[in-house]
Amino acid sequence: MRLNNQRESGNVEDRRGSGFGGGGEGFGGRRGGIGIGSIAVALVASYFFGVDPMVVLGLLSDMEPSGQARVAARKPPAEDEMARFVSKVLGSTEETWRQIFSENRASYREPKLVLFSGVTPTACGTGQSAMGPFYCPADQKVYIDLVFYRDLKERFHAPGEFAEAYVIAHEVGHHVQNLLGISDKVRQAQQGVSRAKVNALSVRLELQADCFAGVWGFRANEAKQIIEPGEINQALTAASAIGDDRLQQQTQGRIVPESFTHGTSEQRMRWFRRGLDSGDMRQCDTFKAASL
Repeated sequence: MRLNNQRESGNVEDRRGSGFGGGGEGFGGRRGGIGIGSIAVALVASYFFGVDPMVVLGLLSDMEPSGQARVAARKPPAEDEMARFVSKVLGSTEETWRQIFSENRASYREPKLVLFSGVTPTACGTGQSAMGPFYCPADQKVYIDLVFYRDLKERFHAPGEFAEAYVIAHEVGHHVQNLLGISDKVRQAQQGVSRAKVNALSVRLELQADCFAGVWGFRANEAKQIIEPGEINQALTAASAIGDDRLQQQTQGRIVPESFTHGTSEQRMRWFRRGLDSGDMRQCDTFKAASL
């Protein structure tokens, strides 16, 4: 990616080495985390695009954000190339979504991006590296253990900077959903319905976040030509690698469509590509789409 002219975001918190040992609220302390999560594929799928441990384990609680433990946060060291990379990607999403919101006469509230290792407290409970990158709406922060990028390359066979940027952009897509009230509406619609209906709504939420990631890619590239030849295929490969159908086949040897929570490989690629080709978030209304 061509990010030499991209400013680094000032919204990155570095908690790596903070010494937090997992003494927080654990899974039972979460409220409303958004990301990848299905009990059938949790151990593998949770490595990509954030996990909602509450959905995975069904352990919702009413913990307030004030209940999270305090940890030391600092700026990443200047010589940390991967931290600088994600900081620049975050900076790019900030510029893109600020412009889009402004065009719609709204103000964009920027999320924080937290770098951690192992475990860390969040307003949604204790975050763990095994969850993969995830977004917590209660504190409006994206969490990532950068070791995940090694798994992205070696375990999911999806290397490349644009694939790595797609991870951040997808989670920021969840932040946009949160700001627009979409996430709350989905959670309300999931109350008192069958598990199949809960999962179906989750799929539409995740595919929309994929599409929003594509919108960022289009707009950022239009503004600063950040995408190099061949890099679009990197993100498409990543999207395909974490489709529910592929993950279920790998982990349990069979595919159970009614348990999908994020969409098939084909769907994830299609909706990301839809945003990337149009640059128009109005094209990302997965909830009105007759077919995904």
